[in-house]
Amino acid sequence: MATNDTTVVKLGGSVITDKDRAEALDGPALDRAADAIAAALDGGEVSDLVVVHGGGSFGHHHASEHGVSKTEGTADAGAALEIHGAMKTLNEFVLARLHDRDVPAVPVHPFSAACRDREAELSLMTEQVETMLGEEFVPVLHGDAVVHEGEGVSILSGDEVVTAVAEGIDAERVGFCSTVPGVLDDADDVIPEIRSYDEVAQFLGGSDATDVTGGMAGKVRALLSLDAPATIFGPDDLRGFLAGENPGTRIDGR
Repeated sequence: MATNDTTVVKLGGSVITDKDRAEALDGPALDRAADAIAAALDGGEVSDLVVVHGGGSFGHHHASEHGVSKTEGTADAGAALEIHGAMKTLNEFVLARLHDRDVPAVPVHPFSAACRDREAELSLMTEQVETMLGEEFVPVLHGDAVVHEGEGVSILSGDEVVTAVAEGIDAERVGFCSTVPGVLDDADDVIPEIRSYDEVAQFLGGSDATDVTGGMAGKVRALLSLDAPATIFGPDDLRGFLAGENPGTRIDGR
C-alpha cells in the first residue's frame, strides 16, 4: 500500500511535447524529466512516486478534431480509439524513457479505470495504484478519453487524474511540472502562494496552443480542490521538487 510520504507529480503535456504539431514528442525535454525522476529515486529523495502526464500534442489534437472536451462527448467509438490510442502512444514514450534509466514504471490507462456519471462526477479506481506502489513500481497515468454517462466518451484531463489519484491514495505531496516557473501575475512574476481562485482569476488565461482541458486555470482549480498543498513549477525545478523543495507557486485551498 502507499505510504504517507507518497508523491504525485504531473509532467505537463506542453513540457514533453510540441503542442503546435500533432503527435510531436519533445524528446530532449522528456529525457531531462526522466533524468530528474531517476536521480531522485536513486538518491532516495523520494520513495513512493506516482507519475501523471498530460496529453500535449498527442491527445489534445485528436480531441479537438472530434469536438470532444471535458463536457462535450462523442458516441463515435472510432474517435474514442483515436484519442485513447494517441495517449497510449505518448505513455509508451514516457515509460520507455523511464525504463532506460531503470525506473520500474508501469502503465495505468484511465480509459479502463474511470467513468463520469450524468452530473460529470468522476470515479477513478486507485486500488491498483496503491498495490503497484506496495510492490515498488512507479505507476504512470495520463489524461485520456473516459466513458461519460449520457455523453458517450469525453475527455479526462491529466489535472483531474492528479486530483483523483492524490485523494485516493492520500498523497502527501503533489507537483505540477509546467512550461512556466509557476503561476504568473500581470508582470510575469511568480505568485508565491494561492489560497483561492478568485484572488488570481484575473491572471489566468487559456493555453497558447490547442488545449481542451482548461490550461493554467484548470490546473489551479484542480489543485485548490485537494486536501493537501500542491506546487506548480517549471521543468528546471523538477529535481528540486522531488527532493523536497517548494519551488514555483504553492497552492493551498484548505
